[in-house]
Amino acid sequence: MRTPGIHHVTAIGSDPSRNLEFYTKTLGLRLVKQSVNQDDVGVYHLFYGDEQGSPGTSMTFFPYVDASPGQVGTGQVSTVAFLIPDSAVDYWVDRLAAEGVDAAAPEERFGDTVIAFEDPDGLPLELVAVDDVPEGHPPEGPVPDEHAIRGFHSVALSLASADETAGLLQTMGFEATESEHDRQRFESDGDLGYVVDLLEDPHAPRGRPGAGTVHHVAFQVDEAEQEAWRDVLIEAGLRPTEIIDRKWFKSVYAREHAGVLFEFATKSPGYTVDEELEALGERLVLPEWLEDRREEIEANLPELRPAD
Repeated sequence: MRTPGIHHVTAIGSDPSRNLEFYTKTLGLRLVKQSVNQDDVGVYHLFYGDEQGSPGTSMTFFPYVDASPGQVGTGQVSTVAFLIPDSAVDYWVDRLAAEGVDAAAPEERFGDTVIAFEDPDGLPLELVAVDDVPEGHPPEGPVPDEHAIRGFHSVALSLASADETAGLLQTMGFEATESEHDRQRFESDGDLGYVVDLLEDPHAPRGRPGAGTVHHVAFQVDEAEQEAWRDVLIEAGLRPTEIIDRKWFKSVYAREHAGVLFEFATKSPGYTVDEELEALGERLVLPEWLEDRREEIEANLPELRPAD
């Protein structure tokens, strides 16, 4: 069994409307699902992605109003990187500046151009420009199709020790490809989210959850293989959850050896199981087991103002 790469990444934010504004207006992603945290229904769960919310494009958030800032450190995903065409570098340098985003000057990493910046909560983000990118399904919005984010390029994991995590990634089908300084690169054979970088520093501070930090990273798996993936995780000495139905995918969670929370999420049924493609993200959607609490849930959620 192999995973082709990242399914989605879920992070913690603060102001939900500001989060919506940044990811739809500044980055040009589409709000493809508006729901609630199924474990804490007083908090939104906002899903952004390409036009279809395809696996490998979905950045999701739990925006806790007035959440305290977290600390990015070991035991966490420390950076989320999006894939853009090589020809789009100048466009994004100009766009981020025009939107008031304090981005670093482009730099080279493993032969690709990288633009580093942060979202409004301080979450470290990157745009990685690659020569041969999938055409994808860019959403309608402020970013022209030819420059649009295609989905994920990678995540970087901050680790006190990388050996056991490296072994788990290889069990998952990732192959070690390149390294420089404290960064080890592992790649799968997918088109999106196919890179995981391990950053090893035994002296780095431990990460602390809060706004501006990643909650977990999810990898794509086939539903027919999900129980077998649980067995793989158990054999690796981890303690995976049972299979959990999240409505739009089924999930197994396990905290890997260095503390990063991994999810193994199915590629189907997807975000159109309960909404038409044209209407994705336009209303609050609840799974059936929460529908009888809709009035209570809606009353306790803050106003979510759409981006201009």
